[in-house]
Amino acid sequence: MSLAPARPPVVCEVSLRARAVVGEPFFEPGPPLTLGRLGGVDAAVGELVAVEVTGPGRGMVAERLGLVTDASAVVHGLAVEAGVAAAWPDDVAAEAARLPEDPGAAGGRVDLRDVPTFTIDPADAGDHDDALSADGERVLVHIADVAAFVPEGGPIDREAARRATSVYLPGRVDPMLPAQLSAGLCSLLRGRDRFALTVEIGPGPLRAYRSVIRNDHSLTYAQAEAMLTSGEGPQELVAALGRLDRIARERAAARAERGGVAVDTAERSFTLEGGAVVSGANRRSGPAHVLVEELMLAANEAVAAELAAAGAAMPYRVHEAPEPAALDVLAERLAALQVPTPPQPPLPTPEQAARFAGLVSQAVAGYVRSSGRGRAAFPSMVLRALRKARYDPTNLGHAGLASPAYCHYTSPIRRHPDLLVHRALLRHLGALETPAPDAPSVAAAAAHDSAAERAAELLERTADDVCAAFLLERELYERGWDEPFAGEVVGVIDSGAFVRFGGLFEGYLPGRSWAGELVDLDPLGVALVGRRSGRRLRLGDPIEVTVRSVDRVSGRVRIRAVHARQGR
Repeated sequence: MSLAPARPPVVCEVSLRARAVVGEPFFEPGPPLTLGRLGGVDAAVGELVAVEVTGPGRGMVAERLGLVTDASAVVHGLAVEAGVAAAWPDDVAAEAARLPEDPGAAGGRVDLRDVPTFTIDPADAGDHDDALSADGERVLVHIADVAAFVPEGGPIDREAARRATSVYLPGRVDPMLPAQLSAGLCSLLRGRDRFALTVEIGPGPLRAYRSVIRNDHSLTYAQAEAMLTSGEGPQELVAALGRLDRIARERAAARAERGGVAVDTAERSFTLEGGAVVSGANRRSGPAHVLVEELMLAANEAVAAELAAAGAAMPYRVHEAPEPAALDVLAERLAALQVPTPPQPPLPTPEQAARFAGLVSQAVAGYVRSSGRGRAAFPSMVLRALRKARYDPTNLGHAGLASPAYCHYTSPIRRHPDLLVHRALLRHLGALETPAPDAPSVAAAAAHDSAAERAAELLERTADDVCAAFLLERELYERGWDEPFAGEVVGVIDSGAFVRFGGLFEGYLPGRSWAGELVDLDPLGVALVGRRSGRRLRLGDPIEVTVRSVDRVSGRVRIRAVHARQGR
């Protein structure tokens, strides 16, 4: 299923053919589209444009995006062609224009404006779904009450259901909700009264209620980590962070003890300025990330358990146990790579398979940390052996989190399933009188939202690859094409290997370029083997490479080997 409307524009590069202005499809091969005669088209040669197809071989310029050398224009083009950058329909824009700037009277809500409250988000966050308060051994998780401003069945609600998710590409966000909501009325901005759904996590039964809060401090992850490390800052805030950090660590340890999956992955981020990709970084989870993530997991689990016990109609976030056969193969592959894992017992039940997968993931994470080997390759192997999480109307549990019930509740500004769960919780609390959706409707929404999530993830990876290619070209211009990069083998196929290098980049290394001879993939799919020499290039092996070519449009990079310390 696509995120796109029925027929999104085609992104083209403008060129001339005789006296005709044509659009050459930019991302996917296709016949050129005639846009008009020279002098009659509002676009210049070398520009990227969004083209509405008007007939066979013909189109008209709907939007000028920028030059093909402009990374921002290329990323914008990806969003346009995927359909996620579509303008808001007129009825949605009209409904959004009628919204107030502030929520107004609290009207029966629990007033928590005097309770010290703060948010922790990335420095470039455009919306703020969640806020936290510490109250002794209890944690107050405040989530934006989007349902208070998005009536069921209205234009905004229908469009949010269609989009299903906000899409975050480098330098831009295409939101699920109009900016009046996502960046204004529902965003938990500092110093502004905001409506929330508050869940209290701690000893005793779940407490959940509608509230009005005021965010006292908007922290970035870096600021929160600095306070946790140094103890410097407003003492009430530092003390609250310390209490929440302790609770989060205890919860993380308990989840690991239950057999939760532990995979340390890095998320790439890029900074764009003036159409250029000026820097990139790998974001790894620090103490503040763990704090926020664990407390959001706690809220999601608590709400899911409460609503599952009540038999509520809603989409659960499910992650089924892995197939024992997949774990057999994973154990063989890791053993071939000399990565120590616990001995595999019989796995007669899904619960035992899930617990063993968690133990293997923890062993791999520990090995990577201690050895420094396979930092990118080995966690990815574990993930590929597991099933993919999705939305489902039936509570099937979440094996990766070792949780018997789980849902997405904490991000209703940017995820449609969370809004549906909010409404289910409000019905459970007696705060919403509309009837619950029937089973087929929940199943259809879960399937659509799962597909939209996958499409968004693919688009985000593509945009990251494109930005990495732009940044790599910039770096090569400064350091020279012959200067080698240190890399790690992260994938192998019949014809060659994929290498992560320079921290942010990934390229394809033809097997013959590495070995100087034909190569084969070994039976377990973990190494390339030279046909004559028997030399092996394994997943996780270090290797030095230089860049042969960079294709910015596709984000594809071809490399050659300089030196490799071969595995045996």
